[in-house]
Parts: sequence; C-alpha cells; structure tokens
Amino acid sequence: MRRRRHRAATFTTSVLAAGALCSLALAPGAGVQRPGSGADPPPASPAASATSASPTPTGPVPASPADTALARPAPAPAHPAAADFGAFLDSGTLGVRRIAALQKWLGGTDIKVGHTYLPGNTWSDIEGRAGFLADWATWRRERADRTLVLNVPMQALNEAGIPDARVRQLLARGAEGDFDAHFKRLAERLVDLKIPDTVIVLGWEMNGTTYTHRCGPDPQSWKKYWKNAVTAMRSVPGQKFRFDFTPSRGRDAVPWTECYPGDDLVDIIGMDSYDQPRGVDFDQQIKEPYGLQQHIDFAAAHKKPISYPEWGLFRNGDNPEYMRRMLSWMDAHKPVYNTITDYCPHGVWGCSDNPRASELYRTLLYGRTEPTPQPSTSPTPQPSTSPTPSTSPAPTTSPQPSTPTTTPTAPSPKPATPTAPTTPVVPATPVVPALNGKCSPLDFGPWVEYWMGGKLCMRLDWFSRRS
Repeated sequence: MRRRRHRAATFTTSVLAAGALCSLALAPGAGVQRPGSGADPPPASPAASATSASPTPTGPVPASPADTALARPAPAPAHPAAADFGAFLDSGTLGVRRIAALQKWLGGTDIKVGHTYLPGNTWSDIEGRAGFLADWATWRRERADRTLVLNVPMQALNEAGIPDARVRQLLARGAEGDFDAHFKRLAERLVDLKIPDTVIVLGWEMNGTTYTHRCGPDPQSWKKYWKNAVTAMRSVPGQKFRFDFTPSRGRDAVPWTECYPGDDLVDIIGMDSYDQPRGVDFDQQIKEPYGLQQHIDFAAAHKKPISYPEWGLFRNGDNPEYMRRMLSWMDAHKPVYNTITDYCPHGVWGCSDNPRASELYRTLLYGRTEPTPQPSTSPTPQPSTSPTPSTSPAPTTSPQPSTPTTTPTAPSPKPATPTAPTTPVVPATPVVPALNGKCSPLDFGPWVEYWMGGKLCMRLDWFSRRS
C-alpha cells in the first residue's frame, strides 16, 4: 500500500516560525489536542525526530486509553503459541513511542515486532540516515527477543508515478549492479547500529503498479537486481539479515511467482493482504489465484517460513468477520511475524473508523505475553502437497530457511490459565481521540508538540465566525 506522508510547513526564518506558532496557539480558533493524560518525553535530539519525508499515517495521534477503558476482559482459553506480532504505527521516532501506548491499550500484551519503512525519495534515504534509524535500533537492542522489520525501497522516487519505459531502464541498471553500493551502505549502517539481524522487506508489493521498484515491466531484470542488492548486503561482515520477499495478495499487474528471485536469495516469503476488493469475502481471498492459500502452498514448496508485513481493514469497512478470520488464519499457519497497518482506513488502535473490528482485535489480544490466540472458527484450508502456481521458477541451490539470526531469549512467562474461565467479556470499545471535524491539524513535529503539550489544530470556521 502507498504510505501516507506528513507535509511539514516551511517558514523563511525562525522568527516567523516562532511568531506563527504563538499566534496559532493563542488564536480563538486554534487548539491543542492532548494525546494522553501525560506528555511523552522529548526525543533525544530534535534532529533525530525530523522525519517529515518519511512515510507516516496522517490520522490523529492515538491516545493511551483512560484507565477506566482498560478494564481487562476475562481471559480466553489457552491456545498454542502463534507468531510474534506488532503494528506499523509511524515510520519515525513517534512510531517507537507509540508501541508502549499500544501495549497499554492491549492490557500489557507484549509487542515484540517493530515495523518501519525507509523513505524512497532519494538514494541517501534508502541508505538509511542514522538519525532516522537510531531510535528503532535502541528499541530493538533493549531486548533480545524483539524483531525489527524494515521495508527497503529498491528505487529512488519510489512513489513518483514513473512510467513503465523508465522503470525498465532502471531495472536494467539494477541488474548490471549500478545501485549495489547504496545497499552495501545500508547494510553497513545497520551493522554499525548493532541491529544486524533486521528483517529486510526488499522491494515490497513488486507485483503491483504503485512503486517505481515494481517487477512487471521486466521480471528477469528485477530478479537479477534483487540478487545484486541481497548479495551486496550479505557481503558486509557481521550481517545476519533475513530477506523477506513480499508481494501483495492476488495477481495484480503480474503474477508474483514470476518475480520470485530464488530460494538462495530469500529467507521469508511474505504477503501484504488487506480486506479488498469491495464485496470479496475472506473465503475468496483464500481461494483466489495468487491469494492466501497459494501463498501458503508456494512457501511450503520452497521450504520457507511466511509473514504478513502488512494487513488490515480496507474496502469492506469496519469488518469484524475479516478481523476474526485473518487472526484465525495466522494462528493456523504460524507466520514468523505479522504487523497490522494501524492508521485509517486499515487500523484498529490508531483509527476510530473501525470500532467493531477494533473491539474484536483488542479482546482477542488483551493482556497476553504470548502471541495471537486462535479465535473460535472453522478450520482454514491447509497447504496442499504440491504448489499450485505453474509459473514458479526452479530454485538454483538448496534452500536456506531462516538465515542465522540472533537467538531470542525466552519470552515472558505465559499468564496462568484461570481455573474456571468464563466467556470473555468484551471491553468497552476505546475511543480514539480525533480532532474536531472543523479543526485542521498542524504538524510541527514531535519536538514542538511536546513543549506545546500536544498537537495543534486550526478551526476551519474561524475566519467565517470573525466575519
């Protein structure tokens, strides 16, 4: 999915900026949105939080629900352990801070997966600016059982709508090794930050049309380019990266099996799967060509683990049945990780548009130190004995599932199963704070928002009221 972006305002001088800020703060139509009962601590440095070019959600900053809204539901029956999970909450420093608030909303549930995206505007973005990655690296290093998932674009101007003819030229250059140095610099930076076991989601959703790094215009060159990028990153001493090949669900512009670069170059086979198109139910999402079942079968045939780096609600709105079935699907098929996209229209905590699905997600995951429980549902289809895709390339070498990674420490003890479990009581649906419909948010960045006590907004009807 195309990531959303903040567009920071530009002022010619710091004096004008300060004056504008004060005027807005004191004007009758301006207001401060306070995301929680207590302010977040300031970032380590203002420079580290300057991520205006990075992909971020544009919805309101979700608040930590009030203590009264966190009444714990009755524990659900114990289920087998499933995947570690997390959420995409924001690309920059704010995304790191929100993890703790999401854990609180889930009653202390342990979130072990952090997920962010490198911006795809320039090659220096793709090389991984140290200030952008520093807070994510700190979060990852704090505990050995955490996983950092990093989406890495394969082209600059990645969302600029580049035509196919130009994409073919860029893919040919990538196949010749012209961009290898950028990926080697990224690998060196990640190793220097002491996060050498990062999961790299390289060139995601390559089977679509959204990104400049798409595969469709020249699949053969795309596969050679992937090989060059992976080889460059693996050449850096100390690296333990796992490379996640992640198409979007369905055929899209090209069958994603035609883009698969080979077992020796892939560690995880992921899939981005949103609740779309409109009117397509979950059974259809399973059975469609290049859908959820074919993903399972293809990964099994290539002896690779699976993942779901992006998933969430979409065209079918607030759909608790999709939420129930997707959680059940992941519990049955045990991806190595999953991360819901948590902003509107996809999310459950950072989006107030989906109260029913949000309530279900929170109930099923509330207060757990173990991964996703299995909702009560009919069994989902199991992998067939042979892969269904007819276009999958033959591997050139023996597969190497799960490239070495730091062995995680044992997770926190699982909460004791109650002696007489009762039917889970659904907690009150949290109300995600939202700005007044007539109040337009102003993005001055986390540093300014901290000292102002929250987000600023300007009422759109201020001028009309003064007329």
